[in-house]
Amino acid sequence: MSMTDHYESPLASRYASEYMLHLFSSDTRYQTWRKLWTALAETEMKLGLPITQEQVNELEAHIEDIDYACVRQREKEVRHDVMAHVYAYGKAAPSAAGIIHLGATSCYVTDNADLIIYRDGLRYLRSGLLGVMANLAAFADQYKDMPALGYTHYQPAQLVTVGKRAALWLQDFLADLEDLDFVIDNMKFLGCRGTTGTEASFLDLFEGDTGKIDEMNRQLAEKFGFEKCFDVCGQTYPRKTDSRILNVLSSIAQSCYRMAEDIRLLQHDRQLEEPFESGQIGSSAMAYKRNPMRCERICSLSRYLMTDALNAHMTASTQWMERTLDDSANRRISMPEGFLCADAVLRLCRNVTDGMVVNDKIVAKAVRDYLPFIATENLLMEAVKRGGDRQELHEIIRRCSMEATAKMKNGEECDLLERLAAEEVFGLTAEDMNRILDPSLYTGRCAEQVTAFLAVIEPYIKDADRQSAEISL
Repeated sequence: MSMTDHYESPLASRYASEYMLHLFSSDTRYQTWRKLWTALAETEMKLGLPITQEQVNELEAHIEDIDYACVRQREKEVRHDVMAHVYAYGKAAPSAAGIIHLGATSCYVTDNADLIIYRDGLRYLRSGLLGVMANLAAFADQYKDMPALGYTHYQPAQLVTVGKRAALWLQDFLADLEDLDFVIDNMKFLGCRGTTGTEASFLDLFEGDTGKIDEMNRQLAEKFGFEKCFDVCGQTYPRKTDSRILNVLSSIAQSCYRMAEDIRLLQHDRQLEEPFESGQIGSSAMAYKRNPMRCERICSLSRYLMTDALNAHMTASTQWMERTLDDSANRRISMPEGFLCADAVLRLCRNVTDGMVVNDKIVAKAVRDYLPFIATENLLMEAVKRGGDRQELHEIIRRCSMEATAKMKNGEECDLLERLAAEEVFGLTAEDMNRILDPSLYTGRCAEQVTAFLAVIEPYIKDADRQSAEISL
């Protein structure tokens, strides 16, 4: 059997990082199950149940050597994946076979393992998001003073700066980071709560000692890096948690899409370009093409991720009483793919923001073409100061503007200033008007706003450097 005659998810084969692929691998998932079983046995032993240190040691010694063939064969017989793994683990650690999974239900390993994996995945995505933000912060600072034509409705508007526009993208990502931190900081552990969340099996095992049950769950949560367990639950952890997670991943996708689409539009106007390697091919037929393929891919994958979030919404809303299994098959696909897709999108965004090219002469030309129109109010005020009639001057500007616009629509250069200078009543020479047409006079507080916002962002950028050192990218 070759790898080419079976379907393989493009998220795995083309887009996601090695870290995320390993995090959602079978090895990580089922080794985490075994870690959970070992932790449960050790905690139960410490709280007085008849489990020996030798049994715990044997379980710990066989966390990684999973016999997948044994698991597959057993699952065919019993039609239950967790019990198939319990069986295979017992074969590997025979002295502990009788105490594996003691008092637990399947969701002890399935749900707690998911929570562990999702938390680690969110932390990794946080590092990727911070990397994008660090790149954008540097870009915004570099270009905070460069005047650029602003757009509303994708029509020419007042001037902004190249850096100010990047700060708008950066602000979206800051909102995502705040949401992401909230989700990470408020993640809770399921613990070991029994078949319907009542902990009845542990009341029996600990002979009614509820303090030991609470201590068992506290210790289990602590072993896996969680501060709290859910206050109440059914058999599973609340599926609202999944909805929260995919919501924040969708939010990140929305910000990535917005930025990437802006870059695509600006690349069409030749003002800004995504990175383009020297040997890269833009089109199989049109050799001259420089397509914004990275930004197009960001938009494409972001659409998928925004749609994927709906799975968690519907799953959370259709849970019956203490548990229903119609969530399982959906979650096996929608949750890992949500993480892999978010990872892929952020990796692309880091690449794009690390190598954006500003074509400064094209940016300046767009400013020159439209600055005469943008400056007309200032020109009007100057002409009034020199004794002109405001209403008469306004009509001259309106008429000359329409004539100049008509010429531009015919492919000719803007000649508004020449037309105004030729109007004797207007009272300003071309030289007078050119002094007023300094683009830096029309960008308002853009540079100041960028500088102030970057001061807000700076602590997060320092955090990005720290996380990069902690997490291998």
